[in-house]
Amino acid sequence: MQTRLSEEFRGTAVGAEAGEILQRCVHCGFCTATCPTYRQLGDELDGPRGRIHLIKQALEGEAVTASTRLHLDRCLTCRACETTCPSGVQYGRLLDIGREVVERKVPRSRVQRIFRRMLADFLAGPLFAPAV
Repeated sequence: MQTRLSEEFRGTAVGAEAGEILQRCVHCGFCTATCPTYRQLGDELDGPRGRIHLIKQALEGEAVTASTRLHLDRCLTCRACETTCPSGVQYGRLLDIGREVVERKVPRSRVQRIFRRMLADFLAGPLFAPAV
């Protein structure tokens, strides 16, 4: 996939890594068959192929919105798509890069940030196992 990175990412390590991953994707669609969110929601933007397109747009300097963040947030990061990709696209790493970029461009509200931090602390903390 041809990519024209914006000035912000051109010449950076992150830009080079993302560009390399994007070039491997041929948009064949095999990944959608194994993606649980795509299978549940049926929306192209909620599948790996659609998310790759959204990340590509963000890296090329196009507008990033809360909707972009929502589609990236919906990914379970199960990486089932990576196992079916004939091109060997490292989708998980590209998603990490995309989420960082989108988070910087469309910051969450203070309440959302606090809630997400508390949830992450709880899930990684010692009280999670007994609570389950």
